[in-house]
Amino acid sequence: MSSDPTDGQAQPGQAPGDEAAPGTPGTGENLCRHCNGTGEHDGTPCPVCGGSGKVIEGLPGG
Repeated sequence: MSSDPTDGQAQPGQAPGDEAAPGTPGTGENLCRHCNGTGEHDGTPCPVCGGSGKVIEGLPGG
């Protein structure tokens, strides 16, 4: 069990669907799969990417 109280919570500058903060080594931008990169879902800002259409994910092998 991790002792980090922020596990699973978006940090400042992160969308809920981000796996890490922007600029974290071994990560990169990807299109949000929930809204297919549009930033909207059912006419409202996407809850996963926060309306940006992008999420930060870990890179394979990174």
